[in-house]
Amino acid sequence: MSSQLKNLSDFSHTIVPNGANYKFGIIVAEWNAEITGALYNGALKTLLDNGVKEENIISLPVPGSFELTGGAEILLSKKSDLDAVICLGCVIQGDTKHFDFICDAVAQGITNVGIKYSKPVIFGVLTTNNLEQAQDRAGGKHGNKGDEAAITAIKMADFSANI
Repeated sequence: MSSQLKNLSDFSHTIVPNGANYKFGIIVAEWNAEITGALYNGALKTLLDNGVKEENIISLPVPGSFELTGGAEILLSKKSDLDAVICLGCVIQGDTKHFDFICDAVAQGITNVGIKYSKPVIFGVLTTNNLEQAQDRAGGKHGNKGDEAAITAIKMADFSANI
């Protein structure tokens, strides 16, 4: 189904475990702060609403989406007790191929950090054609990718703990 037709942050079809026993890191890009701030607020609220204790959430900013990988790497190297790290960013298409290079590097980097540490590192990065699409996915008509990233982090932390 096209994202134009639904709220992507609807979790009525799935069971979300209680997050009370888990610790999370949130790395958020400062670039496109209006969007990433909304993603962060959504992720934080969703974690708290699903039982995660505030003292079990570490939130850190990085300059841009490209730095999310390094931020997650540094955080996991210093805080091995985290159950998952959520990476939040927003890359909006411009007139050059820069968009493609950044999106590819961030996706690959986040995947590699998760593999290196055997921890869920969640890709909560919007890669949109324009600002309107980003707004629609950061608390607008299509939901909030931050909410989705937080639910994914809880589910993957629970998966990891129970495997």
